[in-house]
Amino acid sequence: MRVITGKYKGRHFEVPRTFKARPTTDFAKENLFNVLNGYLDWSEGPVALDLFSGTGSITLELLSRGCSRVISVEKDPLHHRFIKSFVEQLGDTAALPLRADVFQFLNRCREQFDFIFADPPYQLENIEDLPDLVLSRSLLREGGLFVLEHGKAQDFSSHPAFVDHRAYGSVNFSFFSLSSPA
Repeated sequence: MRVITGKYKGRHFEVPRTFKARPTTDFAKENLFNVLNGYLDWSEGPVALDLFSGTGSITLELLSRGCSRVISVEKDPLHHRFIKSFVEQLGDTAALPLRADVFQFLNRCREQFDFIFADPPYQLENIEDLPDLVLSRSLLREGGLFVLEHGKAQDFSSHPAFVDHRAYGSVNFSFFSLSSPA
């Protein structure tokens, strides 16, 4: 796992082979962040939430680009420990890795975010309900952006908050916002 750009550019973290997570490919991640540059102002230190964090690759990239706070939520204890270990290696106090069930976290969370990313298992039951679940909780600040990574089988283009879709091989990203980002 490598960091594409920002203050940790070029850093590598070896993901244990025992991981069950399907990390976002470097190609898809790089293209996603190129698109995000048009939606987010990194110089303003956006506050981000990384759901179903897996390897923590997205968390790491968000920290590197200057997010003032990144909460990463991962249920698997091995994956959570891995994320926690690289955050400790970096000494980055902007990161808060939580070992928690995403759905329980969403029910309890009262914080608002400029950017929310979710990379659930593609076979997750009711994956199509995630945009409504996230957007109905008032977790996204006005003008904020929610990005859902998913497989080819889902199409969110008819969702009222849908703003964009990008596909990179078998990796799909759907973008949602409650209002137009500035």
